Amino acid sequence: MQKKKVNITAQESLNRCRFRGNPQMGVLQARNSLKGGYYRSLSGPKPWLVSNRGWCLLALGIVSCIAFIYVSIGYFGFHPAEPKMDFVGINGTQFMVDGRPFYVNGWNSYWLMDQAVEDFSLPRVREIFQIGENMGLTVCRTWGFNDGSYHALQVSLGRFDERVFKALDRVIVEARRHGIRLLLSLVNNLDAFGGKSQYVKWAWENGISLTSSNDSFFFDPSIRTYFKAYVKTVLMRKNHLTGIEYRDDPAIFAWELINEPQCNSDATGDTLQDWLEDMAEYIKSIDKKHLLTIGLEGFYGPTSPLEKLSMNPSEYYGKTGADFIRNSKISDIDFTSVHIYPDQWLLAADFNEKMKYISKWVSAHIEDGDTELKKPVLFTEFGLSTKNRDFDPSQRETFYKSIYDTIHNSAKNNGAGAGALIWQFLVRGMEKYNDDFGIIPAARQPMHQLIKEHSCQLAELHYGQDILKTSYKDICGMN
Repeated sequence: MQKKKVNITAQESLNRCRFRGNPQMGVLQARNSLKGGYYRSLSGPKPWLVSNRGWCLLALGIVSCIAFIYVSIGYFGFHPAEPKMDFVGINGTQFMVDGRPFYVNGWNSYWLMDQAVEDFSLPRVREIFQIGENMGLTVCRTWGFNDGSYHALQVSLGRFDERVFKALDRVIVEARRHGIRLLLSLVNNLDAFGGKSQYVKWAWENGISLTSSNDSFFFDPSIRTYFKAYVKTVLMRKNHLTGIEYRDDPAIFAWELINEPQCNSDATGDTLQDWLEDMAEYIKSIDKKHLLTIGLEGFYGPTSPLEKLSMNPSEYYGKTGADFIRNSKISDIDFTSVHIYPDQWLLAADFNEKMKYISKWVSAHIEDGDTELKKPVLFTEFGLSTKNRDFDPSQRETFYKSIYDTIHNSAKNNGAGAGALIWQFLVRGMEKYNDDFGIIPAARQPMHQLIKEHSCQLAELHYGQDILKTSYKDICGMN
């Protein structure tokens, strides 16, 4: 899926948003720049006596500095009252925490690291986690990458911006404070925020790559080496606020190898399969505590039986180099990932036709997890576009409820339906970051209530009668 160009004022920060268009469409990118001012101290001799106004300004400056330090420490400091967290594990087709099945009701906010860099946008990070906590949500998926663009984490091959790394540190700490776990994606198949094309560009400009083809990201040995170096740096990063390396932090739910991988130059899927196996093994050699998924959209490839291939939206999607069942069978991949975007896949279909298709799509992948893969199935992105013909907000509630009901029914029967993540949540004041899938949860009460009710359903399955001893007692209005 693709990202659209968004023009944003300096005061609104800088970002790029997601545009989900035809797979063949190009990606538009935007970049603005901020110019920061600075203060220059006056030179020359200073009188010993200062006017009353001068003392007031001096006192105000001291108070401001103290307040800034207090807010900075208090806002993102590591607090003893933080909820206890254990690593999420796997038992067959289920996630497990504390010996109980763990179910995911969550959301995407890809912009967290970007917004945590600047002081003026930093509060948005806390606000979105507060919203998630109040709705009983358990996992947030976000980008753990930004390659060569504004607020880049990796500014060039193997070079990192410490200021942006500290922003990611803050995101992890803030998530944990609110009892939210993070699914961190490590690179983008698309161009937004750099992506695989940025690695190829860097390697080509430095004269170390075999070709300028975007798919050389998957087969060029030099680029593979550089990506592994990036992965190692991220996994072994020591959080400056907690002193905990990312690979040892249970606030991270799992790692995602790559967002929506495709290798169109090799429709057999062999090139992508080899890359996935190599990278999955490498990540597990560094971090054996966290779960790992791929980031697939869920399309069936050439090794799939005909009845599965017929589930693809069109013949095109079986030739992208991705192969859901084959890819997901990799031993180092702990759970599968699937996306749900009927608007982009079924352009001529009406709403009812899309609903029928998505019901089959979701059920088919849960069945794969139950019978073929024996792994949990997590729907890591789903959304309904506001650009549909005759769009009505109530259609989103119908669409989301269909997905939620299917997952809940699977979970009740100890099935592979492990949860779903909405694309995407925003907070007020971020309208210019919105794409046609974004949601401000409190903006529409029926949607807010639907999401919270699903959290309560899954929490009851996880806690049983012990739910009355948890915060869900208040979230769900239980006596």
